[in-house]
This record gives sequence, structure tokens and C-alpha cells, in this order.
Amino acid sequence: MGNLKYHRILLKLGGEALASPDKFGIDPHQAINIAKRVREVRELGVDVAIVIGAGNLWRGRAGLEMGMDRATADYMGMLATVMNALALMDSLESMDVVTRVQSAIEMRSVAEPYIRRRAIRHLEKGRVVILGGGTGNPYFSTDTAAALRAMEIGAEVLIKATKVDGVYDSDPKLNPNAVKFEHLTYIETINRRLEVMDSTAITLCMEHKLPILVLDLWDENALRNALLGETVGTIVSD
Repeated sequence: MGNLKYHRILLKLGGEALASPDKFGIDPHQAINIAKRVREVRELGVDVAIVIGAGNLWRGRAGLEMGMDRATADYMGMLATVMNALALMDSLESMDVVTRVQSAIEMRSVAEPYIRRRAIRHLEKGRVVILGGGTGNPYFSTDTAAALRAMEIGAEVLIKATKVDGVYDSDPKLNPNAVKFEHLTYIETINRRLEVMDSTAITLCMEHKLPILVLDLWDENALRNALLGETVGTIVSD
């Protein structure tokens, strides 16, 4: 479509996006809801890659508090992201959306190994690509993995999907007077400690001029409208 603002996106989902109401595990209904949003924008002609976290299955912080080795805790989180990727793939393919899961940690029986050129080729063929396993290295978050993969595949924007309609100066659920930002610079986001993404991810985006769009994925029209150029959520850029 000629009026699209973005033609290739990297969608960053927290693992909580798939969680059941008690904020743990994988709820198939939530996976279906996300798949519907993805299918809708894929039908617009947008290339879609997804990086998903693992907070619904495993939080490394909990392991660290019990004395677990940091690298071990991080690897466990990376494996959990592949579980989430497979669940989302299943929901997408149930809607006839051709999907490929690639993992930075090799596990050929369930996912392709992450190969940049192959991921790009899938996108060119209209397939949704879900990128699991983080960066494949401990000490890096899935936020950083999302920023890295977005640049590798030539995404025009990194979309951080949340349950809030943008970035506020304080928690809008706790402060009714919280102020929403329509635009922030990378430096402002870091200096204000707004927790859009971790500082490593934001710095990567800043160095390569990759905009970050924060929006509410559970607003039925937010993602579609943003891709069509409407003002939605909060944009972090130069």
C-alpha cells in the first residue's frame, strides 16, 4: 500500500503479553489476540518480525535472588523465549499466516537457526519471522536483542508493544495527573529513566537512528493506525 508509513517493522513483545490473568504461563487466548493484530498489519503489506520476552515463564532476577549464576539464569530465559515464540507461531499459522521461528540458540528440531540473510528472505516472501533466543548471549536483554535484530533486518521502526498508550512521566495507573509524551529524544528517555527499554537498547537505536514507537497493542486500532501514519503512542527518535 502506497500510504504506509512503515513497510518493515520489528515488534517487541514482553512475555507478559502471552500470560494468563495471573500473569504467568501461556494463555492461548492472548496468543490468538496478538496473532489477530499481526495478521491485520501483515495484510496491509507490512513485513513483520517479532522478538518476544520470557517474563511470563521465567525471570532471571528471581534466580539471582536465590544465588543462581547470572549466565545460567539468562540462558534459561532465552530458552523460555523460544517456548513463547512457538506458541505465537502456532496461533498465527492457525490463521493461515505463514510463520518462521528462528532461534539464536541452535535447536534445529523446533526452530531454524538465526541467519540474518535467511530472515530477510522470509520477510521478502511475506512470512512473519519470530526471533527467539535473545541475542544468544547472557547479560543482554530481549530489548537489546530487539534493537539488534531490527537493525540487522533493515526494519524502519522498532515497535515496543505495551498495555499503556504511550510513555508517561509517571505511572498513569498510580498518578491520574501523569503527563503523556508524544515525542522524546533518545537522550531524554535515558536521562529521565523512563524505562521505555533498557539503556543498551536505546543507545543502539540512537547510534543507528532507529526510531522506537511505544503503543498499546491491546487497542484494536493502534498498531494499524500507526503504520498508516497516524499519531499513536510515543515516538522516541532524534
